Amino acid sequence: MYVFICDYGFAEQMCCIYDAWVMALKEGHDNVKLVRGPVNQLSILDEYIHVERDDIKYQKVINSIKQKISWEAYMYVYYASLSADEGALDAIYRFLIKGFRAGGSIVNYHTDADVSRLLKIRLNVANEAHHFMEFVRFNSIDNRLYISHIEPINDVTAIVADHFEDRMPSEHWIIIDDIRKYGVVHPADGESYIRWFTNDEFEQLKKTELYEDKYTDMWRTFFDAISIRQRYNPRCQNTLMPKRKRKHMTEFVQNAQK
Repeated sequence: MYVFICDYGFAEQMCCIYDAWVMALKEGHDNVKLVRGPVNQLSILDEYIHVERDDIKYQKVINSIKQKISWEAYMYVYYASLSADEGALDAIYRFLIKGFRAGGSIVNYHTDADVSRLLKIRLNVANEAHHFMEFVRFNSIDNRLYISHIEPINDVTAIVADHFEDRMPSEHWIIIDDIRKYGVVHPADGESYIRWFTNDEFEQLKKTELYEDKYTDMWRTFFDAISIRQRYNPRCQNTLMPKRKRKHMTEFVQNAQK
């Protein structure tokens, strides 16, 4: 078995697919496997090949997906590449094997095991991104900059940022992924970009959650005012809003401090 290893970036994953495909033309698709990040347990029976980013290979793969399968299939692949699922990259590869044979209709093959797995991974990523679009809370820093902290399981920060780029185009804001220590920075009326933080920068940015203003109290007052004590249902609340997502939400931070 030839095991192809790459980093978690989308371009790196597409390059990994390219190199694995070249090998599969000689050895067969069943004899290749794709994984991301370091491999903890190595097998003496497998050959491990680390793949570096190559922009030419990256463009060839994404152009092939868009042209020979469909734009919809490309978006499915992109979303799946953001998944924290350890088998996500190999699932993308198995999906593409059948996608290049079937064309755009592959996304409708719900009964196929490889297609179904890819669709489930993609749906998990899309659902989490949608949840964070609703749960994001911004802290105002001197009424000049808005900062939000999130801790998603999947790497959905860029998707969430796209949502707010359309809704807050004239504001300076940053959405920070506290797990991966990077943020999407949006300058007012400008284009967003990704910024990776050093440990010192990240520690300073964590302190921004302590900033409060009159709007912080107003939001908490509104949250308390609309709640109906008689209908308080912690089990239902935990289902609709898991505790891990409340860590950076203004209204729940206040309740935890009480």
